[in-house]
Amino acid sequence: MSNKIPNSVIGAVASVIAEHYYSHSTLDVLFMESGAPGDVPEGNCEKKCSNWLKRCNEDPTVDAYEVLGAVIQDYMDKEPPSSLFGASTTSKLEDGQARIKNSLAKNQLSYRSNGYITLAGSNPISKTLEDYLKSGDFSSIEKEFERAIENIDSDPHASVTAACSIIESALKFYIETFNLVMPNKLNVMLLWAVVQSHLGLNSNSVLADDQHKILKGLSSIIDGVGAFRSHIGSAHGRGMNPPTIVVAEARLVVNSAHTIVVFTMEFLNAKKA
Repeated sequence: MSNKIPNSVIGAVASVIAEHYYSHSTLDVLFMESGAPGDVPEGNCEKKCSNWLKRCNEDPTVDAYEVLGAVIQDYMDKEPPSSLFGASTTSKLEDGQARIKNSLAKNQLSYRSNGYITLAGSNPISKTLEDYLKSGDFSSIEKEFERAIENIDSDPHASVTAACSIIESALKFYIETFNLVMPNKLNVMLLWAVVQSHLGLNSNSVLADDQHKILKGLSSIIDGVGAFRSHIGSAHGRGMNPPTIVVAEARLVVNSAHTIVVFTMEFLNAKKA
């Protein structure tokens, strides 16, 4: 996917968003909080939106689609009010949302909830680990992830070791980001205990119970990955006759690690925001 927003999308978004907010100060705050670069452009509301999105395309340090998604997120995720309480407002909002969606579709793009702009037909459940690695300095995680993927077929034992290291690196990063107390022993389960206590449960009591079950399952997976690494991984020496492991098992461990790391990074970014 090209990292440049198509002109037709810029035109549709600028027109719809400018008319919806119709306030220079509101638009200024919206674009700045969304990561749009540089000073506030001159011109009327629509021209301002258009020029700022074009500027995103021209700045190689900016993820133009990420800014675009953030700019339209609140508008696109807004639920139309009941037709009983203002049919004209409902129609206007839905028309604007449809106009943006149609413009994206004509360029093989689509909008997903929470501000994600993706290729049409793709169905990302969450941001991938690669997305996070590109957004900051996560060299330790990136190194282990590459090692895990590269060695699955040729050395599944090494992949298991790398998978556990991926989790450890992500948990350490989380702890350091929020200045939490690092455990004396950097065992993966001790690291997870610190992070888990900081995540917090859903405020809804029913969902909190559900989330607790999921986090309990993640704890079991993390414990299992750590135990796998201790028994058959390459970190502690394999001995004369290491237990055998098939590629499918190593891939399961690596994919589990990937899921846990993305989950951790998403929570980290949400809390920072």
